[in-house]
Amino acid sequence: MNTQPETSLIQLEIDGCIARVTLARSDKYNALNVQMISELIEVFTWTAKNSVGVTGKLESEDGKPYFRVLVLSGEGKHFCAGADINMMRDAGANTPEENRRDSERLDSLFNGLWSHPCFTIGKIQGVALGGGAGLIACLDHVICDSKVKIALSEGKLGILPAVIGPYVYRRIGSANFRRHAMLAGRMDTTEALRIGMIDGVDDSLDESGVIAEVLSTGPCAVTAAKELTLGFDRWNENDESLRLWTLDFTSRMRGSEEGQEGLSSFLEKRSANWKSEE
Repeated sequence: MNTQPETSLIQLEIDGCIARVTLARSDKYNALNVQMISELIEVFTWTAKNSVGVTGKLESEDGKPYFRVLVLSGEGKHFCAGADINMMRDAGANTPEENRRDSERLDSLFNGLWSHPCFTIGKIQGVALGGGAGLIACLDHVICDSKVKIALSEGKLGILPAVIGPYVYRRIGSANFRRHAMLAGRMDTTEALRIGMIDGVDDSLDESGVIAEVLSTGPCAVTAAKELTLGFDRWNENDESLRLWTLDFTSRMRGSEEGQEGLSSFLEKRSANWKSEE
């Protein structure tokens, strides 16, 4: 496993097969500036490269666990107040080419989190506005405290949540995305739960139960579940071809090293090799 990236606006803590990423710009409510975005992209890329889902192995040659879970949180009062106001101000003076590069950087950030091979968990407090809401939409499981406010707030500035749009749209659906993009107001946890923007409310932000569940699941199966879902999302052929594709997918998983280990461990009434000894 290569040396972990050096960062200053985010923190990366390695806890066995768990990577904990913390936004560490609390004096600015963890607003996203170019440096923070670049650091997040680098960390998401590095943890993905060193994940079980990519390597197909539980450990590296030097015995270090490859990653299976990524936990994203923010220091201080708020998870993320969106884009840094100075970055937004500078965008008005940028050329179209410069704004395009900024948008491409943001897209790399959100797509890197959304497509991450690990199971990703968010621990959210305070507000998650604009890009902060985009980060939430890219996560697999989101836990909020009861006072959290989330907003697709771009409309208040006369712009739209276009770069984060595909990820929010996939999470909450067409009608809810359109309504919240137009209103651009703050939703509470009741509304966020109702439309599927978040998955749980817990003032302690305790993710241990979710992690325990994930670690009892085949790590390559976790990654493949994202591939399977994307296949369903993008399928544009007939039902018969979809059924054949799922048959091929199932056959591949059953014949894989992890699939064989899972089936064997079940029949032999023992723990699979990816489960920690209790």
